[in-house]
Amino acid sequence: MKSPLDTSASEDLGADFKKALDEGWLPIREVARQTGVNAVTLRAWERRYGLIVPQRTPKGHRLFSAEHVQRILTILTWLNRGVAVSQVKQLLDTPQVFTESVENDWQVLRHTLLQAVTQLNERTVDDTVNQAMALYPPRTLCAQLLMPLLAELEQRWQGQFGAQMERVFFYSWLRSKFGARIYHNNRQLRTAPLLLINQSDLPLEPHLWLTAWLISSADCPVEVFDWPLPAGELALAVDHLQARGVLLYSSKAITLSQLPKLLNGISCPKMIAGPTVCIHHAELSTRTFKITDLFLAEDPLAAHQGLVQRGLI
Repeated sequence: MKSPLDTSASEDLGADFKKALDEGWLPIREVARQTGVNAVTLRAWERRYGLIVPQRTPKGHRLFSAEHVQRILTILTWLNRGVAVSQVKQLLDTPQVFTESVENDWQVLRHTLLQAVTQLNERTVDDTVNQAMALYPPRTLCAQLLMPLLAELEQRWQGQFGAQMERVFFYSWLRSKFGARIYHNNRQLRTAPLLLINQSDLPLEPHLWLTAWLISSADCPVEVFDWPLPAGELALAVDHLQARGVLLYSSKAITLSQLPKLLNGISCPKMIAGPTVCIHHAELSTRTFKITDLFLAEDPLAAHQGLVQRGLI
């Protein structure tokens, strides 16, 4: 196996490290690229739970084998089934012990966050999410914690006194939190961005920001516009940004008759995402609705997967 590091990047590495790479061992950043689990999380899994035990060079560089990569993918399988990271090791060692009654921490985490939101306790919200971010990949965190939490909150806010207060508090925190992460990631990247636009009349679409964070975590720059743009200005934004694609997100019904005018002048790939896809499923699926290079996704996870499948991220 060739070294995954280029010559310039490896010039300053020790001889032992370069020799190991030439023998087929992988550095942590290459493992992160292959598995989608960032280096911070991989190190946390090693230190806190002993889930992966990489080889070390005399200078302390972590080296991973193909078996390590496969083990990480197996860990992700368990996490995506709802098993807490603290319980995965026993399942890897003795998989027959797994039953549907295995306790997981997701419900506890969601309850902690729900209580913190009702008390407007920003520190607890932030600390809880930070701890989860260090242990779980973004897709797992969205699927098992953040999206179910948003669904629980939406149910709670139906006719509830204080609902708007809680909603504004949590949505403002969420936008600041993920906006900061996206800004930091964008500063490290130099490729063409994906343009995400809030296509509804709501002042903030939380799932749009989750979608943006998932995309950003895949090392793709994103630009988020929190309000719709008229047709000519959307095309102008795409031109100025040299965008690799456009994603319109809405949790509400949209005016379908305006979409061809809005999108047909844009040559890059286009996606419509969010519950609006379910609302307008019949119309959007018909062959008479002709917008070239358009694809659909019902939620952040499906949007992320669709973009990956089409090679846009």
